[in-house]
Formats: sequence, C-alpha cells, structure tokens
Amino acid sequence: MPTELKKPAPKARAAKAAKAKHRRPARKRKEAFRFIDLFAGIGGTRLGIESIGGKCVWTSEWDKFSRKSYAANFQDDHTICGDIREVHEQDIPPFDLLVGGFPCQPFSIAGVSKKNSLGRSHGFQCKTQGTLFFDVARIIAHHRPAVFVLENVKNLLSHRKGETFSIIRETLVKELGYEVHYRVIDAKHFVPQHRERIFIVGFDKPSNFSFDQVRLPKPTATLGKILHPEDGSEAAEPPFTGGSKAKVDPKYTLSDKLWDYLQGYAAKHKAKGNGFGFGLVGRDDIARTLSARYYKDGSEILVRRGPRSNPRRLTPRECARLMGFPDKWNIPVSDTQAYRQFGNSVVVPVVNAIAKSIAPSLKNVLSATDN
Repeated sequence: MPTELKKPAPKARAAKAAKAKHRRPARKRKEAFRFIDLFAGIGGTRLGIESIGGKCVWTSEWDKFSRKSYAANFQDDHTICGDIREVHEQDIPPFDLLVGGFPCQPFSIAGVSKKNSLGRSHGFQCKTQGTLFFDVARIIAHHRPAVFVLENVKNLLSHRKGETFSIIRETLVKELGYEVHYRVIDAKHFVPQHRERIFIVGFDKPSNFSFDQVRLPKPTATLGKILHPEDGSEAAEPPFTGGSKAKVDPKYTLSDKLWDYLQGYAAKHKAKGNGFGFGLVGRDDIARTLSARYYKDGSEILVRRGPRSNPRRLTPRECARLMGFPDKWNIPVSDTQAYRQFGNSVVVPVVNAIAKSIAPSLKNVLSATDN
C-alpha cells in the first residue's frame, strides 16, 4: 500500500530556530562564494554556476559512472560523496549557495508512465527517489544558504494535480522561510533542443530577483550547430569520428532490423491515433528532448543520412554539444553511460543565464550577511 503523502519531518519545521542560531562563517573580502553541488550528475549545473565565479566545496552523486565523468572534468580538493541519505548535514562544510537537481524520474511524464505500467509508486511515494527532496530541505534548514537553485522536470508542477509541487513550495516558503521564485524554461532558446525544465530559486533574505531578468535569446540554433560536419573542417575524434574528413563511425547507424522495427512500431501507433514514433531530423531542425533512455534505440533523435541509407544516432560528443557542454569536455565512459548521463543532465547555458541573473542578488544577500 503506498505511503501517505506527508509534509517534511520535524527537522525542516525547526528551520526558524535554526535560522536564529545558525550563521554562515564570514568570508574574507573578495573571496569567491562557496557552493555545494547535490545530485551533481556529471557537473552541468556546476559549469553554469562557475560562470559567475564561486568555489565548489562539496559534491554529492550516487552513480559511480557519473562520478567517474565528474572527476575526469573537475580537479577538486574534496571527494565526491555518494548516497545523500547517508550524509549528516553537520558533516557538510559551510557554503553560500546550494544547487541541485533532485531525481526527476518520479515526477517526469516518462517516469510516471513507466512506473504506472509496472504498478510502482511515483512522486513522493517513490521511496528511493521522490523523498530525496526532503534531504535537500534538511540541508537547507541546517546551513541556511543565502541562495539555492533547484531543477526538475516540467511535470513536477502538475504531478498529482499540483499536490507534489504545493508540498515542495510550502516546505521552502512556510517551513524554511525562503523567498521562492520558479519558472519553466525551454532550452531551445540556447540549444537546438525542445527541453522544458522547472527552475526553483530561493533567497534567505528579500531580493530584487525576478525570472523576468533571465535573458532568453530568440531560438535560432538548429542541429547543424552540434552535428559533426563530416567534411574535414573538424579534427577526427575516435571513437566517434574518424578518417581525414572525420566521418561519423558506422556503428552509430541503425541496423536494418532496428530501423524496420522502429518504422513498424510508429506505423502501428499512428494507425491507432497515437503519437508514438521516432524523431527524424536534419541539420535545419530542432530536436526533441534527449532522454536518459537514448542508449536503447536513439528513436527520439535520429539523424537523416539520405533516402537510401538508414538514419543514425547522435554520437556522445553531439549529445554533449546538444546539452551545451564545451568540446573540451572529457567523456571517459562507454557510449551507453554517456547517453544516460547527457540525457539526465541540465542544459549548461540555461543554468549560466540563471546564474548571471541571480548574481547581483546573491552579492547583496552575502554582503548583508557579512556586515
């Protein structure tokens, strides 16, 4: 029987008392603000936050393959912590800003559909993932960061007819006493991908922040921006591309069997009036949302290769570009793990834009705290 949807534990309700007695240690003048990276994945949110300065002083990520990618791209003086449920908040060093994308599968449309089909709980009733939000709450309650930035899927707003988000907002505003702002942002303003995510920003003290300040450029990018040109204008990058023209490796082209299956599957559902099917794209198009299941068949984003050729998957490097990661980003894992990691990541330029907008208010809040 599913557990009852409940408000946070008494630790969160003790936030007012904690706020009165807990104070972040004063920073030295001109010292960068300190932040922690929860549910860090491979570090996409961190890249966006580092664009406005700051030093990451603590990281949490449970997946060993994601930790491998994270460690390969950030040279830190701290180890990456695993399961956040096993961490005591007192063992986390002082910080000014908390960032975290608590697991979205319990709230995503795909995640809810999958768990419904398997008869499993979702949202806060998913004990292994949905309740991890309350681990974020207990850390915020203890440390009272000046600002937090949280990210999740758009479906978080409508999950259980809005009840889930209502509990989250009530926890952050009424229980913890933060000024909270939220908005759904589509990454198509920055990359050639339709990807809507909700961002939640909270301030410990009154701020002048508004999501209207976040600059969203007119969507102009197409997939030609991220696809391998295959004309020799970029250096080959084995195992993704090779040869003098840096052609995409043939292993990314769909087999006849898989391509026939996807076409038959799409035709079957089209006949039933359903929208299920593959997404066939070219250089002038914008992609569907890259998901963590992309490694299975790549069906949501398949690149055309001409009328007589089967389409291909994106390479992991193209997925990295689609999520806004720089080409210097090291990909030290298998293709399967890389697809999962990029499909679960944030779009870096979106976080960058939010970071730039919160920077003045963050500075003001920290100045008020230090004085």
